[in-house]
Amino acid sequence: MAVTSHALRRTVLPQGMLARVVFWAVVAVNVLIVWTLFVAAGPGKNSILTVAKFFGLHVALLMMLQFVLVARLPWLDRRIGMDRLTAWHRWVGFGLLWTVLLHASFVVVGYATLGDDPIIGTFFALAGVPASLLGICAAAIIVAVAAVSIRYARRRLPYEVWHALHLAVYVVLVLGLLHQYKETTTFKASSFATAYWWTAWTLVITALVVGRVGLPVWRNVYHRFRVAAVVPESPNTVSVYVTGRHLDRLPARAGQFFIWRFPGHNGWFQANPFSLSAAPDGRSLRLTAKAVGRTSAGLRRLPVGSRVFVEGPYGAFTNLTRARRDTVLIAGGVGITPIRALLEESTQSTVVLYRVATPANAVLLDEIQQLVQDRGARLHLLTGRTGAGSPPNAPFEPGSLHALVPDIADRDVYVCGPPAMTNTVLRGLRALRVPRAQVHSERFGLGG
Repeated sequence: MAVTSHALRRTVLPQGMLARVVFWAVVAVNVLIVWTLFVAAGPGKNSILTVAKFFGLHVALLMMLQFVLVARLPWLDRRIGMDRLTAWHRWVGFGLLWTVLLHASFVVVGYATLGDDPIIGTFFALAGVPASLLGICAAAIIVAVAAVSIRYARRRLPYEVWHALHLAVYVVLVLGLLHQYKETTTFKASSFATAYWWTAWTLVITALVVGRVGLPVWRNVYHRFRVAAVVPESPNTVSVYVTGRHLDRLPARAGQFFIWRFPGHNGWFQANPFSLSAAPDGRSLRLTAKAVGRTSAGLRRLPVGSRVFVEGPYGAFTNLTRARRDTVLIAGGVGITPIRALLEESTQSTVVLYRVATPANAVLLDEIQQLVQDRGARLHLLTGRTGAGSPPNAPFEPGSLHALVPDIADRDVYVCGPPAMTNTVLRGLRALRVPRAQVHSERFGLGG
């Protein structure tokens, strides 16, 4: 009996789910090891200081986790995605804040109880001890970074300013390591405990340095990226073609993005995440951007031949994380760029839903139409003002999605567009009971 391709499930665990299982299993194993060593080390000077030590160990564990989440390790990033890893980093960061405050509070109260001294006096006495002062300074920086990371503050700071302030976490790393070296008792209880603790920190720091510095620098030195052409696509949209050496060895996939810097045209801290708007072909890379900020608006004036510094490729918005054979690609506005690249790689049944105000606003529409024709796909150009007309124009409500793609629950769905549109689509997919493993969304921005 014949079976349609969209009904065929993959027999293996999707790569994204596998990566999440492996990652959190490794975290859980390390937590269990730390708990075991904590118990084996015995109690502190009193019960309150024992609790303080327990929270202190978890401060260090959360710091390790924080740095791994932003190390941009290729294996994790390609399967989980930078947006999800960044979201985890954000919530772990607030957990770190409260754990730091609990650790500090129990330390002060514990020593005050031990010496029968007032709490304020105990705090200043501890501040006079170099090892404790290192911890106090690290805690103060964590509180400050957490304050500027609150959503209200984050939305009112330019990304470059927020990013510069966020770099203070590397000062926390140094202060924290010095504090642990001078204060730690749990991991001086045995040679195994000492070896485990500092090996873990060595691996974390190595991953951070390699992922954030080593790999990007090596790739730019090796590939020597340059601007090859600048092509206006519409009055407010431009495509930039970038070439370099040995691009066939660059592990980029359709749907991924790079963080782009143009040193001779913009300042170093002016970095933008732009998706590839064409599948990598081993000869050039193409980004397509709408003029919504100073950096993207200035792309039209990029001199051909100018240097480009790129970080990446990043993102799990690729076929690697697919759970089904057939797909629905949903784009809004300039979110069409990674969708267009994914369509170029399509070999199975594909439906494209492209949401724009008017056909004139549809960037890369001619290319999309040609790719749809070449691959036997279907394109629905969804225009008009949301909520207008009778019945109201609501293309991403559950009923509308089902009418456009009746078998949507049997397909992987890729969504890229403005946040409001993306959220509406995701709500519609949940209402239609599309499994989470089949839903892939790309959100704009670096700062979470």
